[in-house]
Amino acid sequence: MHTDSLITTPLTPGFLRGALDVERTAHGLLPHRLPAWARAQNTDGQLAMAESQPSGVRLAFLTRATTVELDVLPTKRVYTGAPPRPDGVYELLVDGRPVGQATAEGGHTLTVDMTAGTFAFTQGAPATLRFSGLPAGPKEVQIWLPHNETTELVALRADAPAEPAPAPDRPVWLHHGSSISHGSDAAGPTSTWPALAASLSGVELVNLGLGGSALLDPFVARTLRDTPADLISVKIGINLVNTDVMRLRAFTPAVHGFLDTIREGHPSTPLLVISPILCPIHEDTPGPSLPDLSALAEGRIRFAAAGDPAERAAGKLTLGVIRDELARIVAQRAADDPHLHYLDGRGLYGEADAVELPLPDALHPDAATHRRMGERFAALAFGPDAAFAPGTARA
Repeated sequence: MHTDSLITTPLTPGFLRGALDVERTAHGLLPHRLPAWARAQNTDGQLAMAESQPSGVRLAFLTRATTVELDVLPTKRVYTGAPPRPDGVYELLVDGRPVGQATAEGGHTLTVDMTAGTFAFTQGAPATLRFSGLPAGPKEVQIWLPHNETTELVALRADAPAEPAPAPDRPVWLHHGSSISHGSDAAGPTSTWPALAASLSGVELVNLGLGGSALLDPFVARTLRDTPADLISVKIGINLVNTDVMRLRAFTPAVHGFLDTIREGHPSTPLLVISPILCPIHEDTPGPSLPDLSALAEGRIRFAAAGDPAERAAGKLTLGVIRDELARIVAQRAADDPHLHYLDGRGLYGEADAVELPLPDALHPDAATHRRMGERFAALAFGPDAAFAPGTARA
């Protein structure tokens, strides 16, 4: 229940960073990470769910308030036969420093049956988040929304006026990838590996990591083309294997087309192509990835590779095949594109890491691995002489 003495500030798109579109719903504002025209070209429910989950999206406002309330309407996922997922985390920062966390009870529920491939939606009610004891005086407040829960923003209240914060004067890093870039099992929205790398490197993140949906879709390429950015990275591979949607014959021209489209809007922006991190089940075995039914029977989610290594001869993709081809494509193009770079994803998570920090469900990194990947990416991509070294950013 909110406090009557607090001041209600109408929420507008100007309060949001990291969203490419904002939909006004019956309840409030729904951030999107793909524009409306791109969403209209999509027919896949997985992508629709992923792009509406606000990974990297945050409210940013100036205020003297010491108490802030935010009414939200989340959509939570429930997987049939698996333990309940933890509620999404909202993180509040004051002048860039973490101050508080909260979770929202209730909300809508999306029940996913992975064995049947079905979705069921149940409506719920909004919840109120309250952050109190904030430092006195003028400050910038950010509230990072859960990276893995669709979140409608209903109302903002505080004990002092609030206004949208101006855009920061730092490079914008635009990143696209799979559920690993989306955040998978990170501890919270500021500790997904892209968010952590951005914080360590002093850049402004726009995260187009789309769980299960990094599939070289042309409308995603056009979105990257049309989005203002100083630095761009694309992490390509794992979803093409675990959905088994493409063969090598189609993969190579699709990658060229994806990069060509990005270059139409960003002809000289530093562009980093990142190959997949290590994923032992798909290094040499094609997809698709399917739920491990024995694990589901034990109440656990785990995946297994359903392909046959012999199918590589017919052009089926594995992570090893994709890494080799991406390295070749980038080397070929870099002869005429000095701002194009390649990073082997095993530099972020490789064989030694898999021994120390195995992927819990055989596909997705845990919270500790996200932190390691973020720290490594900051060093490998933003360090001296790296693709995104200070001074390399250009519009």
